[in-house]
Amino acid sequence: MENKLAAVFIDRDGTIGGDGHFIHPKNFKPYPFSKQALAKLDAHGVRRFAFTNQHRISRGQASVEDFQQEFSSYGFEEALICSHNKMEERSCRKPKPGMLQEAARKFQFDLKKCAVIGDVGATDMLAADEVGAIKVLVLTGWGKKSLDAYRNTWQATEADFVAENLLEAVEWLLD
Repeated sequence: MENKLAAVFIDRDGTIGGDGHFIHPKNFKPYPFSKQALAKLDAHGVRRFAFTNQHRISRGQASVEDFQQEFSSYGFEEALICSHNKMEERSCRKPKPGMLQEAARKFQFDLKKCAVIGDVGATDMLAADEVGAIKVLVLTGWGKKSLDAYRNTWQATEADFVAENLLEAVEWLLD
């Protein structure tokens, strides 16, 4: 793959760290390889954005600012955060592609030249598919279950690559 990526959108829970469940930003720890993966994107001049559903914000269990500070500390250009309740029909809530479309408008890039890295087929991969972005599923977090127990929830699409983790996903994108 020719490395002409406009940007990479990276899910948080289960992709950067954690087990796929909510962890407050004060207690969240990236996987040991995540910072290396993010540094590789930086070294190749690839813009990177956090891309996450965080409905616990709507419950008052954390704030948008908590997440923005966390993502800023990892060097993300911007944090795209859907804070709405799971039951609300919102264009920003993955699997809908609203966050991706908003970023493309704001930063003037073609989503077909972007990649989404995430651990959930039914949210991350479907949002990426909707806009024609490259889809990379990681096997950390919910990734393994996305490929077997929950495969039926996103059976209409395929990941372009399945990686063991964020570092392998980044290396594949940059190769």
